[in-house]
Amino acid sequence: MTKGILERLADGPVLGDGGYLLELEKRGYVQAGPFTPEVVIENPDALAQLHSEFLRAGVDVLQTMTFYASDDKLATVGLAGKVDEINRTAVKIARRVAADGDALVAGNLSLTWAYLPEEASSADHVRELFDRQLHKQLEAGPPDFWIGETFSYLGEALLFVERARATGLPVMVTMSFEHPVPLSYEGDTPAECARRLRDSGADVVGVNCLNGPEQALLTASWRRNRSPTGRRPNTPTSRHCRVFPTNSIHCRFRARRWRTSHDRRATQTSTTSGRAADRCMPTYEPWPRCWTSFPPRSVTGRVRPIER
Repeated sequence: MTKGILERLADGPVLGDGGYLLELEKRGYVQAGPFTPEVVIENPDALAQLHSEFLRAGVDVLQTMTFYASDDKLATVGLAGKVDEINRTAVKIARRVAADGDALVAGNLSLTWAYLPEEASSADHVRELFDRQLHKQLEAGPPDFWIGETFSYLGEALLFVERARATGLPVMVTMSFEHPVPLSYEGDTPAECARRLRDSGADVVGVNCLNGPEQALLTASWRRNRSPTGRRPNTPTSRHCRVFPTNSIHCRFRARRWRTSHDRRATQTSTTSGRAADRCMPTYEPWPRCWTSFPPRSVTGRVRPIER
């Protein structure tokens, strides 16, 4: 019988895949832009080939290419009616390739761009977005466990854990920290985020690769040594909850994002242009060539949008 993710972690490190969209862009199948996964239904053979390459490279986990495959996000690129097809097809492709080896399949979900902590109705809407993805992937698979990633709001990450735990499958969740001193958008330290995610039922918690390997590893190490404020925190983990310092190979390809007026978060003024960020679609800042460098930031500490 194939070992599950928790049994494999008990035996040692587990290697996952990642970076699908940018790798497929280099091969000419997609344009990264809004980072939506329409390639799943437009070029499924290209996706299967990349899965196979990761499998031959020795990964233990194949993630479904369903990052940003939620209703609201796909609607921004005219694909609102393809949500179910994309989620089901992505699981089927990953499952078919995984059968050629000993890899697990992880159903992948991400931030929704719909979470607004100041609005009472926001949480229920985000739950609906998560539930739709979870149920469609279960219909097609099911996956062996869930990965929720790239959450900057701890509140949104907790909603993901709540909905994913209801399926009965193991849950992994990773946070992204955009500030030089890593904090969630609510102001929680990495240790506090890990502790609350563990207490909410997450089986694996970790740090996503938004700031590259060195920053991600440093952030993860604070759980053992000290918090960004200098205080030594209580360890947020237990024998029931393991920590990944990064989201596997995904760290090489993560693009930085800017909260836009499209989701009513962009109230800052760009120090690059002096104009308010009034775009209707997210803009992206390429990964810096030097992994140890930080991106240009506004006076508020957020990543600045790029002028096109």
